Amino acid sequence: MKTYPIYIIRPVAILVIIVFSSLCCCAQNTDIDLLRDLNRQRTASMDKVMTGFTNSVYPIAGLVPVTELIVGYAKHDKKITDNGWQTIAGLGVNTILTFGLKDIVNRTRPYVTYTDIKPYRHNTDASFPSGHTSYSFYTAGSLSLCYPKWYVIVPSYLWAASVGYSRMYLGMHYPTDVLAGAVIGTGSAWLAYQGNKWLQHCKSKRAALKQE
Repeated sequence: MKTYPIYIIRPVAILVIIVFSSLCCCAQNTDIDLLRDLNRQRTASMDKVMTGFTNSVYPIAGLVPVTELIVGYAKHDKKITDNGWQTIAGLGVNTILTFGLKDIVNRTRPYVTYTDIKPYRHNTDASFPSGHTSYSFYTAGSLSLCYPKWYVIVPSYLWAASVGYSRMYLGMHYPTDVLAGAVIGTGSAWLAYQGNKWLQHCKSKRAALKQE
């Protein structure tokens, strides 16, 4: 029977648990209890893996649209070029929503409120929502909508789930921060996709009217 590395399986399972626990109970003690359970599992070897997932987010989020535009223009492929601009537009939406909510909610990082939480680094910005998670789920959602193949969708969301898990494992975010980031990222990808569809429809209508 085929087996998968624990650092791929466990993040997906944990995120499923987070969704159900957050929906069933929004109490603060549930949030911190789950975070404590994850943070206590830290080991030197897993720290390297989880830090790798965390550090991969912004380079990958930026590389995806740049690659789409380079390939699209080089091959004169309008579809890929449009996907690149769609991805850039969605990144803007995701950024506004993520950092706008950070400023509005202004939630303190868990390691500031609970000194037993051991983060891998100390950030000064607000905790809610998780920016790394929103960007990773945005990237996964955008790729999945633009290229709806299983070999794109599965790795994209495994990576995004691993990023979300890493943010809790490393003591940087509450589970609800991560859940909110996943929702915002996925929602931003959907909005950008629908916006691009509407724009292409309008262009097609204008072109048809000119031909009449």
